[in-house]
Amino acid sequence: MEVFVARQPILTKNQEIYGYELLYRNNNHVNKYSHTDSDVATSEVINSILQIGVEDLSEGKPFFINFTENLLTGTLPSFLKPELMVVEVLETVKPTKEVIESCKLLKAQGYKIALDDFEWNDSHQNFQQLISLVDIIKIDIQKTSRLEQLKIMKRLNNHNVIFLAEKVETIEEYKQCLKDGYTYFQGYYFSKPTILSSRDIPLLNHNLYMIVSELSKDEPEIERITKIIESDVSLSYKLLRLLNSPAIGLLNKIKSIKQAIVLLGLIELKKWVYVLSFQDHLEKSEQIMLEIIKLSLTRAKANELVSMNIGRRSESSSFFLTGLLSLVETIFKQPKEQILEKLPLDQEILATIGGQETSLTPITNLVCAAEKGKWEEMGSLLQELDLRIEKFNDLYQQAIKWARDVMDGSDLGYK
Repeated sequence: MEVFVARQPILTKNQEIYGYELLYRNNNHVNKYSHTDSDVATSEVINSILQIGVEDLSEGKPFFINFTENLLTGTLPSFLKPELMVVEVLETVKPTKEVIESCKLLKAQGYKIALDDFEWNDSHQNFQQLISLVDIIKIDIQKTSRLEQLKIMKRLNNHNVIFLAEKVETIEEYKQCLKDGYTYFQGYYFSKPTILSSRDIPLLNHNLYMIVSELSKDEPEIERITKIIESDVSLSYKLLRLLNSPAIGLLNKIKSIKQAIVLLGLIELKKWVYVLSFQDHLEKSEQIMLEIIKLSLTRAKANELVSMNIGRRSESSSFFLTGLLSLVETIFKQPKEQILEKLPLDQEILATIGGQETSLTPITNLVCAAEKGKWEEMGSLLQELDLRIEKFNDLYQQAIKWARDVMDGSDLGYK
C-alpha cells in the first residue's frame, strides 16, 4: 500500500511555524484514493515517517498526526518522540474508558494531545475527563459559528488548554481569531498577499557568495550559476526585472533562468551580483517568509522533476520557473497582475501563473494539490499525466529535500 504524506503549516500568533499537520490517504489502486479505513491510513503514515525520515518531515518542529480509537489504544512506535509529535484525536473517537487510559499513558510519556474538529458534547460520561487531559483544542471556524466558538472558549476558561483555529482562509478571519483568543492558526490565510508586510523578497546570503565565487573564476560555469539562481526566488525575480529594464532592451521572452543569464552576459551579471551583495539580507525572525520561499522552491523542483519524468524534459525549465514564481503575489503584497507585467516571461508561463489553462497547468495543479492534501484532484491529475502515485511520491519527496537543502545552504549538486 502506497501512502502520500503532505504537510500543512500550523502558525503562532507571530506567524512563525509552530509545527505541521501531516495529511494523508491510503490507496489500494494507482490514482484512486480510499477514505474507508482510517486505522490503516494512519498506520501506514506512521510507517512512512520512518521511511522518509522524521527530520525530513518535521524539520525540528512537532507534527500533528490523526489517531483513531483503535490506534489510540494500540502501541505507539517508540521512534515517535514526544517532543516531535502531537497526538491528534479524531472527532469520531468516543471517550471510552480505554481511550481515557490511553490518553493518560500518552500524557505520562510526555506527548501532547489535541482534539480535532472540537464540538461541545458532554452526553458521554467521560467527556469532561478527556478534556482534562487535552493540551490543544482545534476548532473548525468554517463549520462552527463564532458565537459557538466563544461559548466553547468561555466554558473551557478554567482548563489549561490552548485553542487552535482551523480553516482560517482570510486575513479578516485571522484577525478575528487572534482577537478572540486563539493561539495557533491553520489554513491558507498566510498565503494571501495582505497578510505579509515585506516589500522585497529576501535574498539567501549563501547563494550570493557562491555566485561571486563562481564568477571570480577564469571560466565560470554557466550551468552552476544557473542552478544557484534557480534555487533563490529573490535572485530569479530580480534577474528577470533587470532584463525587463529599458537599459537592457530585451527583445525575447524568457523561458528559463539559463536563457536569462546568457542574454545578460557574465560581465553584466557580475556587476549586478556585486550590487546585490551590499544589500541587507533576510532577518532570522522572518520565519513565515522563509516558509513561503521554501514552498516556492518545492513547487519549482517538483514541477521540474515531474515534467522530466513524463517525457517533457525540454520544457522542464519553464515548469521550474512557473513553480518558482507561483507565490510572488504573497511575497510582494501586490496583485499578481501588477507583478507579472514587470517580468519578461514567456506568454505561456505568464498565463499559467495568472490562472489560465495552459499545457503547463496539469503538472502545476498536481503539485499544488499534493501540497494541500487534495487527494481526489491528485488522483485525477495523475491519471491524466499517466504517472504512478508511487513515482510521484518519490519525486515530491526529492523536491522537499532539495528545497530544504537550498534553504540550509547545501551544495546544489543536482541533475
